[in-house]
Amino acid sequence: MAETKTETKKRIAVIDRELCKKKKCGYLCAKVCPKNRAGENCVVVDDESGFPVIDEGLCIGCGLCVKACERAGFNALSVVNLPHELEEKPIHRFGVNGFTLFRLPFPVKNEIVGLIGPNGVGKTTALRILSGEVKPNLGETGVGKEAEVSELIKIFRGTELQTYMEKFANKEIKTSYKLQRVDEIPKYYKGKVKNLLEKTDERRILNELLKSLRIEDLMDKKINEVSGGELQRVAIAACLAKDADIYYIDEPTSFLDVFQRLAVAKVIRTCVVNKSIIVVDHDLATLDFLADKIHILYGVPSVYGIVSKPYGVRVGINTFLDGYIKEDNVRIRSEPIAFFVSIIDKKVSQNILVSFKNLKKKFTGVDGFELDIESGDIRKQEALAVFGANALGKTTLAKILAGEISAEGDVDKNIEISYKPQYLNVEKKTVREVLSKITSIESDAYKAEIIRPLELTKLVDKNINELSGGELQRVAIAICLSKEADLYLLDEPSAFLDVEQRLALAKLLSRMVDVKEKSALIIDHDLLFLSQIGARGMVFLGESGVRGYVKEISNLSDAFNEFLKQVGVTFRKDPQTGRPRANKLDSQLDREQKENNKYFYV
Repeated sequence: MAETKTETKKRIAVIDRELCKKKKCGYLCAKVCPKNRAGENCVVVDDESGFPVIDEGLCIGCGLCVKACERAGFNALSVVNLPHELEEKPIHRFGVNGFTLFRLPFPVKNEIVGLIGPNGVGKTTALRILSGEVKPNLGETGVGKEAEVSELIKIFRGTELQTYMEKFANKEIKTSYKLQRVDEIPKYYKGKVKNLLEKTDERRILNELLKSLRIEDLMDKKINEVSGGELQRVAIAACLAKDADIYYIDEPTSFLDVFQRLAVAKVIRTCVVNKSIIVVDHDLATLDFLADKIHILYGVPSVYGIVSKPYGVRVGINTFLDGYIKEDNVRIRSEPIAFFVSIIDKKVSQNILVSFKNLKKKFTGVDGFELDIESGDIRKQEALAVFGANALGKTTLAKILAGEISAEGDVDKNIEISYKPQYLNVEKKTVREVLSKITSIESDAYKAEIIRPLELTKLVDKNINELSGGELQRVAIAICLSKEADLYLLDEPSAFLDVEQRLALAKLLSRMVDVKEKSALIIDHDLLFLSQIGARGMVFLGESGVRGYVKEISNLSDAFNEFLKQVGVTFRKDPQTGRPRANKLDSQLDREQKENNKYFYV
């Protein structure tokens, strides 16, 4: 295998080996390369793997190889110019022409540091390096090219990371890591919950965590019998119950409702005393509530990532949304992410598309759940935001409307409905095969409306059963929205999506409602995401797993106010971005808003 050169490069070339069809295309990248045609070896074939290798030192960034690969329909190549100001070695590179990470975040004692950025720019990689799971190689990709500790200490001299690296090298620091994909735990562990949790020696702390996270009743269940939300809280408990100096917590809010996210945030904050915690999450409201500092990770997904300097939480999130990193003099997106100034400005149609009344559904069994909705409707050209705690019947309502389950009561509908379920079916087919059965995926209109907004260009020829959680989610959304329908039902579409993908989806759904005059019912736990879509809100109340009900469907501001009163959290409007910001519990503003019964800003 060829080795990359170690000097700082001005561009990065990445070859996705899953997408590269070297035998089918006959190495088009090598054939069209002007350097190769001039007699130089810019693109060569590796003798061992048979894959092409691009010499980034010779590459002139013409993009001919990338365009040829795209025209052939493979989309396996990326050649990207690095920011001019980036005059430093990478921290780690995953092989020749692989993803590259520059810099690392800083753990800080007695503080929670949040990491924010798109999927695929190195947030999880950074945690794996800091926890010792991945040994950094400083960009040298040959076998056994791990960096010496002395080299790392030299790079981070004068920063918090210098002390961390020294102590870590001397085994004076203990770490605990909560992995990102908790849904994969059952693949590797088959025992009971209590056997997994009792591996910790901190029994007193574990008992407190079990109570705070409300998972005491799960101890005798097998790991493969608990839900995604329960598994998430079990994984968090297992991480925090360990005696460690630094806790690395990767996406702790996946599968959790707003109540559970608040409970988890409170628990994590209680564990930061004399410790360091780094948290990765895409829920801006949770990070706002939880973190003390923020590192922004930016770059080109799956190509390279750069870690910014640490910011205060408000400044960090706003800088990320603005899209301009002043210290690095780099714009990370073409335009800032803006939030609607006021959700009360959204118009509500008076034309009813679907109505339902006296809706009742009771499930039989010892733990029989009951859903009871007196009346409700979905309007034409409306996005109806649906939210509430888990296990209160939101998915049950969607399944009733979709015709998947029956219920007592009247449902007045004579329309076509497309439904994206909460849990996704995994097929052994390519994305192209599945979407082609629904619509013409090669049309320019479809690419502009669905493929590009959902970032599916590089996924169309991948097998669905090999996709990551975020990739699978975007494909499921595409399948739902590609069908011709009057009403689209989407159950938790923001799960596994990063911030930019969530807001891109919000724009896509808003366009379908406003321009294509469709209607949508959207169930989700990300309040910022819902605030950008809905005109009205439907709040589910009751006792989780026992009974769920809806008082009424109201304007979104009143619905948020009702819901947040149940949660006990207040939101204010950030003056710079207009985004909803969670107030710290018992802060002056939190107390004032609660006294005035204004849990959500207007």
